[in-house]
Amino acid sequence: MRVVSKCIILHYMKRELELYIHIPFCARKCGYCDFLSAPAEKSVQAAYVQRLCREIEEASGLAQVYEVSTVFFGGGTPSLLDAGHIRRIMGTIKDYYPVRADAEITLEANPGTIDQEKLEIWREARINRLSMGLQSADNRELKLLGRIHTWEEFLDNYRLARAAGFRNINVDLMSALPGQTCGGWKDTLLKVVDLGPEHVSAYSLIVEEGTPFYVRYGEHPELLPTEEEDRQMYEDTRAILGRYGYERYEISNYARPGYACRHNLGYWNRTEYKGFGLGAASLLGNVRTTNQSDLNKYLDGQYEGSREELSEQAVREEYFFLGLRKMEGVDPGPYRGYYEKLLEKLTRQGLIVERNGRICLTDRGIDVSNYVLAQFLDD
Repeated sequence: MRVVSKCIILHYMKRELELYIHIPFCARKCGYCDFLSAPAEKSVQAAYVQRLCREIEEASGLAQVYEVSTVFFGGGTPSLLDAGHIRRIMGTIKDYYPVRADAEITLEANPGTIDQEKLEIWREARINRLSMGLQSADNRELKLLGRIHTWEEFLDNYRLARAAGFRNINVDLMSALPGQTCGGWKDTLLKVVDLGPEHVSAYSLIVEEGTPFYVRYGEHPELLPTEEEDRQMYEDTRAILGRYGYERYEISNYARPGYACRHNLGYWNRTEYKGFGLGAASLLGNVRTTNQSDLNKYLDGQYEGSREELSEQAVREEYFFLGLRKMEGVDPGPYRGYYEKLLEKLTRQGLIVERNGRICLTDRGIDVSNYVLAQFLDD
């Protein structure tokens, strides 16, 4: 009987799957943003949600193999949607997929699009983590970025979220902004940690081609903080967040113990994921697909964009390129022999170190992480 019991358990064990839900709508496009997002009328938003739920339903055969461990609503600005749309999407997911009882379910929520009614409905829909896009505590910097909110509005929304019962909140911040000083960045960090969010994501501004910021600053780097100032802001981030009990678990992400973002860790660990919505990417087995980015075609039910079956080389590259972003690094495992010479070189250069059988970036390696990670991409 004991053997039969084990066989039954193994037969019904399902693989872990993360879901990403893309909401491509925003109140106004920010000057630095190159994401697939744009403003849209409420009628378009409603049509999109209807098609999104249909796509989720049509892929429900995955439920025979997988169970959902995390759900992430990204965008765009998911909190811009009427709360009933979020409830409907979550209802569709729960109707067609087994969702773990302890699943982490995140919704990106921008200040200025949050109110008490939405928060209550999100809670009822099992949203248990908010990722709030603050970027800066300086109203001048917020205006320059094109954000629709002020620091005071963020504070009001943050307090509403706490009052509504949210106990897992991330705050997104952005440094190296035009005209920003090291002192101004410290002020933002101190104001945020004083609120005590469970998680802080802190990224440096990247001026992406095709954005208004690229036109404004692409050929005028003198308008941006210097490389030395950018590096100082990075060091101040680590020092201040560390002082307040936040552990850096990835190059740009910090969390109180037990609050690392499980969904993002899944990406860095190459956990399988399924993306729904415009331009959403999926990784099932070693096949990566991306939905198409034409909204009208998507609304007509034409989801498919690109498809790539990853080679052994591509899998190996991703394993290091993504995994080394984590402070715990990666177990080189079966790839040690393949990268033996490279690992020796990077060790001699003081950019990586081996701890307990895992390869990790050193502090110096983190400083030049783009260089180190690129070394694992074959020509």
